[in-house]
Amino acid sequence: MPDDAQLDAILGKRLAGETLSELEIAQFTTAVLVWLGRQYAARGWVMQLHIGAIRNNNTRMFRLLGPDTGFDSIGDNNISWALSRLLDSMDVTNELPKTILYCLNPRDNEVLATMIGNFQGPGIAGKVQFGSGWWFNDQKDGMLRQLEQLSQMGLLSQFVGMLTDSRSFLSYTRHEYFRRILCKPAGTVGAGRRDS
Repeated sequence: MPDDAQLDAILGKRLAGETLSELEIAQFTTAVLVWLGRQYAARGWVMQLHIGAIRNNNTRMFRLLGPDTGFDSIGDNNISWALSRLLDSMDVTNELPKTILYCLNPRDNEVLATMIGNFQGPGIAGKVQFGSGWWFNDQKDGMLRQLEQLSQMGLLSQFVGMLTDSRSFLSYTRHEYFRRILCKPAGTVGAGRRDS
């Protein structure tokens, strides 16, 4: 983690109109996330990290319609080491807030299902949680995959459940849909059998 002088230099460089290197962008972004996380912890707030989107892929449509208009996709970056270091940098000083991690790439489900176990804290059940299937995973198969992997590698009993997209009133119906999807694997396990 860069010190304050290095961060000031990075910010000064950008404010002067210079282009930052990928390393400088990563260092500054990490420092901001750690600072925010510590502020959340001090206030008892929950930090949510949505990982893995590649935004605005189509330049022609970006120019025509602007940002965040549906030309996004799943990223395939390796997330485990950087996420581990980010969470640890707050945990080592006992300043990791309650956190919910969401991944867009279903390949990362097992990474998050195991990562959350590394950063639990005394007195807080489910301090770090694997959030529900998000965006492209916010459908039957995506939800079932996420629930299955969380129940195999973590604690489904600490799962926060479905989220609501505050920008879309109709997204509230996903809670009923999610409950129906959750009942199938929970009922199967409760009845003492598993689908083959």
